[in-house]
Amino acid sequence: MTSVLDLRVVPVAPSQRGAIRALRLAPGQADYVGDIGLNLDSAESDPDSEAMAILADGVVVGFYRLDHRPTAVSRRRLDGRCAVLRALVIDQDWQGRGLARQVLLSCCNDLARRHPACRLLALNVDCRNTAAARAYRGAGFVDSGELHAGGRAGPQRLLLRAVGA
Repeated sequence: MTSVLDLRVVPVAPSQRGAIRALRLAPGQADYVGDIGLNLDSAESDPDSEAMAILADGVVVGFYRLDHRPTAVSRRRLDGRCAVLRALVIDQDWQGRGLARQVLLSCCNDLARRHPACRLLALNVDCRNTAAARAYRGAGFVDSGELHAGGRAGPQRLLLRAVGA
């Protein structure tokens, strides 16, 4: 019998900062995610960003950043009712358990609840990061056809998902 995790996403509380900084990336993931501590600090210091914790049964198992500037992900201006998902990471000990799709759906539900004017969630995914692209597609993201050459790990595709869908 398998147990069901209570998986939630919440704005980072001060008491969770240490656990987020202690998250471990699998080999090669730093190219896609960047430095977790730097992303946390940047999100917390930017009034247009939110640092978000991913909790499984109350334990911090991941992190992501929400940006509320649509230009953070695309060269063109996306709809002003758009948020941008950045620096999503699930601790390497929690990877491979099928959490990514559930995390992404929780992210969209949280966004719809706390930011009801938001209608679109956007992200860039590195073309080489096939596991992430598969998880994003599984959670309802679609490829916009827009390709960006400037990522740390090479070209990136712009993916979009309706919030509340």
